[in-house]
Amino acid sequence: MQRITESVMTGQNPVQIDTSRPHPARMYDWYLGGKDNYPVDEAMGRQMLTLDPRVPVMARVNRAFMQRATRWLAGQGVRQFLDVGTGIPTEPNLHQVAQRITADARVVYCDNDPIVLAHAAALLRGTDEGVTEYLQADVREPDVILEGARKVLDFGEPVALSLIALLHFVSDEDGAHELVGRLLDALPSGSYLVVSHATADFTPEESKAATDKLKAAGVTLALRSRGEFARFFDGLELVEPGVQVPQQWHPELGEPVPGQDDGVIPGYGAVARKP
Repeated sequence: MQRITESVMTGQNPVQIDTSRPHPARMYDWYLGGKDNYPVDEAMGRQMLTLDPRVPVMARVNRAFMQRATRWLAGQGVRQFLDVGTGIPTEPNLHQVAQRITADARVVYCDNDPIVLAHAAALLRGTDEGVTEYLQADVREPDVILEGARKVLDFGEPVALSLIALLHFVSDEDGAHELVGRLLDALPSGSYLVVSHATADFTPEESKAATDKLKAAGVTLALRSRGEFARFFDGLELVEPGVQVPQQWHPELGEPVPGQDDGVIPGYGAVARKP
């Protein structure tokens, strides 16, 4: 396939975006009704809808889970957040949720797609008391992420590491569990891990078809079982109610909760504390 690129500006520097292949962040934007995506992203998104028309609901469920988890963490006194796999900004984004509760919250966003960087630079504005910064890096580069995050966050104080709808795009061959471990190892006691993740547990046939379609387009999809998902929290203290489908994780923290009338949304979410 011919590689097609488009140039966008991030500050004063142009960056190149590959528009010949779908990207998860831009597909996610299309599912949410955004306009920061390309025909290749919409085309793949429509293919996913033929397998399960609830995919846009899944995207909204993930956003709502992130917002509830962030609200809970800020309520526990957490003032630092490292959000890896940010995606194209939506309202309200993580920093807005956190800084409404704790105005001086410090947030570092990280993503590997230049279009996310471009929009983050333009849209991610926090409170005067807090800090909101963006880092372009891939989750497979934990040392780069940690080096950049240390410039903004105090690793002597608790940090909430947020990985929303990200790790199902990282295969076991790429060391998904090990990558999370390396990020957590750098964070102090009292830090938290927040993860949501798609699964094939509830829709095995549709999930296999989706995995095959995305693989053909050059996108990895590693749908993990409940047990495989729970491994990300080994050695941590799970916050009640533990591993749940995302709609069932503290729905009282935010209303309405998307997906309540759409059956079981095939995914898991959890929050855990580093002892």
